[in-house]
Amino acid sequence: MNKVSRLYRRRLIPAECILLKDDVIVEQNDEFLVTKWNTIRPKPNFSHGCSCYFFREGIKVSKIYKADGTLLYWYCDIVDYDFDSSECSLTITDLLVDVILYPDGHMEVVDLDELAEALERGLITKEQMTTCLRNLNHLLTIIYRDKFDRLQSSLNSLGL
Repeated sequence: MNKVSRLYRRRLIPAECILLKDDVIVEQNDEFLVTKWNTIRPKPNFSHGCSCYFFREGIKVSKIYKADGTLLYWYCDIVDYDFDSSECSLTITDLLVDVILYPDGHMEVVDLDELAEALERGLITKEQMTTCLRNLNHLLTIIYRDKFDRLQSSLNSLGL
């Protein structure tokens, strides 16, 4: 993939596509892209973070921090990517299902109801649904086999 100069986040519920104009691209190669960012809309429990977009795996792994700099949790989005070579932009489509990993080892899989709603409302294609479920299964397999450190290493090695 060519160097990305613009990032867009597309959400299905609610429907929106926004330019991530303040995200800072820290590193990118053919396998992943790393960014650091502040929240778009201020949140009481977290203020900033960093993300690694794994292109082949359809996963975005984010490290979410409280305002005091302590780790709140790891947040994993199942995503789809669309690279536009004419403007060197990458659009990341959030396929709704997320996995949250807390520092104490607790894990939650969330927003499966939104995935079902998106399918019912025709907001997601059969192919996107299939991709989402396969990528979710892949991520959960990595976590259950105690291999999540492989996905964390791209952010940790940069000191993020």
